[in-house]
Amino acid sequence: MTLLIVGGTGFLGTELVRQATSTGHETVATWATNPPDQRSPATWRKLDLRDKLQIHGLMEQVRPQVVVNASSGGSDWKITAEGPIHLAIAAAKYDCRMVHVSSDAIFSGRIGRARYDEACLPDPITPYGAAKAAAEAGVLAVHPEAVVGRTSLIIGHGHSEHERLVHDLATGARDGALLVDDRRCPVHVCDLATALLELATGPDTGVRHLAGPEAMSRHALGVLIARRDGLDPSRLPPGRARDINFKGALDVQLDSRATQNRLSTTLRGANSFLA
Repeated sequence: MTLLIVGGTGFLGTELVRQATSTGHETVATWATNPPDQRSPATWRKLDLRDKLQIHGLMEQVRPQVVVNASSGGSDWKITAEGPIHLAIAAAKYDCRMVHVSSDAIFSGRIGRARYDEACLPDPITPYGAAKAAAEAGVLAVHPEAVVGRTSLIIGHGHSEHERLVHDLATGARDGALLVDDRRCPVHVCDLATALLELATGPDTGVRHLAGPEAMSRHALGVLIARRDGLDPSRLPPGRARDINFKGALDVQLDSRATQNRLSTTLRGANSFLA
């Protein structure tokens, strides 16, 4: 099977490429700004998701059976919202299965209940969340057989953004605080990549939640990371959203039980994978 991984040099994309190549898939991966490690066994192509002609040209050339979009464009609307839709149009044209990675940022955390399942409607409150929500709607509109996999804080091997922040705070390299009232359901990058590849080769369609089963604050997660890495957790300043004028979503807990029941991959909680 030929697998196309869009965003292959990112944190999640790197793990997807590693797993896909190690399991014998013919893997083509794309990069936009960070050139790949030339030792990678994947075949690499540069791709600008803002260029729909380039997207269609790549799909025509590679003709993959599956495309996994793990790209990250932040709040850039053309990359984060429009790019995945152009990719989905091309995937549908070439009869290619598609898995699009989305985010818990599509939710506001203001619904008055703790957990969001797959039936909950997006209500983003940030530009990034709005772009991800638009991408979801567009992808499923033009490619109804696609999978949208929503996930949360991705952790693993010390290389994630949150892990780097914890190290910087604990060593005094950066000022700041970890919020005690911002709760998420962290997932390990290896578990997430395995689950995405399982969905890529399976029959499921539509929205799937792919987060860990345990909800915790960013500060509690930071304490677990610090203990794992031999750092002093007491050096991690706790903070509250109101004290730093934080405008993002708070207490967004993805309920992944329905998807977990359909997967053979276990999505571990942070207390397990950071033990």
